[in-house]
Amino acid sequence: MTLREKHKNGQFTITVELDPPKSSSAQKVFDQAARLKGKVDAINIADSPMSKMRMSPISLSYLLQHHEGIETIFHLTCRDRNIIGLQSELLGAAALGVHNILTLTGDKPDNGDHPFAKAVFEVDSMGLLDISKTLNSGKDMAGNDLDEPTSFYIGTTGNPGAEDLEIERQKLAAKIEHGANFVQTQPIYDLEQAKRYIDAMSGFNIPIMLGLIPLKSFKMATYLHEKVPGISLAQEILNRVEKGGKEAGTEIAIETLEEIKKIASGVHIMPLNDIDTTLHIIDHV
Repeated sequence: MTLREKHKNGQFTITVELDPPKSSSAQKVFDQAARLKGKVDAINIADSPMSKMRMSPISLSYLLQHHEGIETIFHLTCRDRNIIGLQSELLGAAALGVHNILTLTGDKPDNGDHPFAKAVFEVDSMGLLDISKTLNSGKDMAGNDLDEPTSFYIGTTGNPGAEDLEIERQKLAAKIEHGANFVQTQPIYDLEQAKRYIDAMSGFNIPIMLGLIPLKSFKMATYLHEKVPGISLAQEILNRVEKGGKEAGTEIAIETLEEIKKIASGVHIMPLNDIDTTLHIIDHV
């Protein structure tokens, strides 16, 4: 059963995000994915995250599906490609049988490992949703017919920590109109905040997978709390991690996942390549 079918049937789903390698070999990711096989419903493959050059997420997604038998969700950003390039990439992905996509605007190259690179951003994530939806309808962005339409299951992002949930609700309504089929959110640490977000979006018949990043240290917790927009950690959580370190962070992630199962369609775990902790969390819930 595919991720799309599981969502349609109301099944709780688990996805885990992995970074592609800075290498021509995908063996490291194969090894990580093999450990997750049977534990997760799909693996997200990032698109040169933080503007740090990595292997193509479409190629890696195909290799994982073909060699490891694990369903994937490839990320696609608007940073590096114009409208022609985005459509070309998507047609190639469809030909390879990689049909799940997470549409993203992308990070600017300034703070990446190629700060001199020129960003494109001809469209943003909303424009990429339009492109994906249009290709699914059998047309290209110039209105020309495709010989064969695509069948993408189109994902978008959400922010449970948004200051104004009404504005966030309006954004999601627009994303759905432009083609979004499911949502993967930023990480949550405030369960009441997450519940308010789910309630605010309940009028939309769309699967929402809440994000989860296990805390590895007090330094990491304070960074997320102070530096990352849309993420706030309660003082109780900060105190627990300051006292208990990574062990406390893992306990908090298990507790959070148990609550996520009660309110959302799934969880999207961003483990920062810590597969041991990810498996521990999944096995305990």
